[in-house]
Amino acid sequence: MKSFVVNLLDEKLSPFYYYHNSDHTLYVMDKAIEIGRNENRTEREITLLTAAALWHDSGYIKTKINHEKESCLLARQYLGEYDFSDADINCICGMIMATKMPQSPQNILEQIIADADLEYLGTPGAEEKAAKLFKELQYLTPSLTTEQWQKTQISFLKAHQYFTSFCKKNRQPVQQAYLQRLLNNIL
Repeated sequence: MKSFVVNLLDEKLSPFYYYHNSDHTLYVMDKAIEIGRNENRTEREITLLTAAALWHDSGYIKTKINHEKESCLLARQYLGEYDFSDADINCICGMIMATKMPQSPQNILEQIIADADLEYLGTPGAEEKAAKLFKELQYLTPSLTTEQWQKTQISFLKAHQYFTSFCKKNRQPVQQAYLQRLLNNIL
């Protein structure tokens, strides 16, 4: 399934998705597994998290707006071929929808994938990934300025909170340092 989704993204995504691409998908998958294990989830739950992470942004191949809903449609189209039950698919789609902004996860698995999707904000690589997102957003909205982007990032980071114990402990402090660097650059 991993190869199938990566090939689908690589073949069908527009090249201007500098951030929302197969690299991001694989990163979120790895982080969902890492966070899931640190949150003591079962191997079955890890399998569900992995599937949700792989499919969570697949809808970008069709649309940017409400891509999560499109991702669920694609997941429903293909997941049966990988021996996922209807209940599993519903759970996976719940996780996919939990990545929609503003995030509002309803259970621990949804919290894990929501955190995995934005985990990078609490890592030393946050600025590099943010630069890719800015490049993508600037392509989609050419009038977006660096100053507007900085203000958007600051506003987003001020409001963002991780859901899982693992990310609260291990990512929140680094995210706050990133926010402080952005604030220092504006002042």
